[in-house]
Amino acid sequence: MFGRRRGHETAGTGASTHTQEVLLPPAAALFSLRVVDGANRPVRLAKLEVTDPIGRRITAGETDPYGGFHAVVPEGEYRVAVTADGYAPYHASALLVAGGQPGPGDIVLEDVDPPLLPEPGHWELEPTHSSIGFTARHIGLAKIRGRFNTFAGAVRIAGRMEDSSMHVIIDAASIDTGVRMRDDHLRSPDFLDAARYPTIEFYSERFIHRSGTRWAVAGALTLHGVSRSVTLDTEYLGLGTGLEGEARAACRASTELHREDFTLNWQSMLAHGIAAIGSSVKVGLDVQIVRKN
Repeated sequence: MFGRRRGHETAGTGASTHTQEVLLPPAAALFSLRVVDGANRPVRLAKLEVTDPIGRRITAGETDPYGGFHAVVPEGEYRVAVTADGYAPYHASALLVAGGQPGPGDIVLEDVDPPLLPEPGHWELEPTHSSIGFTARHIGLAKIRGRFNTFAGAVRIAGRMEDSSMHVIIDAASIDTGVRMRDDHLRSPDFLDAARYPTIEFYSERFIHRSGTRWAVAGALTLHGVSRSVTLDTEYLGLGTGLEGEARAACRASTELHREDFTLNWQSMLAHGIAAIGSSVKVGLDVQIVRKN
């Protein structure tokens, strides 16, 4: 990606010379495009990745509110991949030269049909094929991962998906990080106080469609005796059929909680003011639900 230029320098009046190699920056080119849908409307927050012919990433990012993406790159041949929720992935090649065309121009994404939604009725969370996990920072460095092993839940799917509701109950004492001493501490009054607050509950009556397969599930989380509004950023994964012919639906969801919001204030400070445990906890759910007979 860099050119080499040879220069000659002669010392004194002798005949000997030496060669010095100078690294020159490559000629720069403008990589510019606009992502639109079939009606020529801009697609904002589409994800782009630009790579060289052997797959090395050169630049990446998201489109602006006008569907635009702009970057300065060395001249050369590139591959561009564009993805956006609700649209088919797009792949193309572009040859950029300094002072030439700035990029592939307008990219038109094709709509894809979203997966079918579950039929109206009562559904149950299926624990065998579901998981509720979390991640927290330890001394500002490593991530500590854990999960809850015991939980149950019900979902009422309405005729209009936005009117649906769900209720999930988690056994606080089932927390599991793989280290017994740490788990006992997390169950103690310093943290979950599982003897006094045996369950963690989430209840929602607001399913908000964002785009494509993306939903927001807004509700109230009751943890450590405190209730706070929480929104799950949810990706609907579609319908399937189990081994016994039962209807199943699946989704993936995540959110971020702050311990202090639920009066989980225990903290131990290490040298230089570093907290032993971070204040935020990332929660991730992989859920399958089955239709109740």
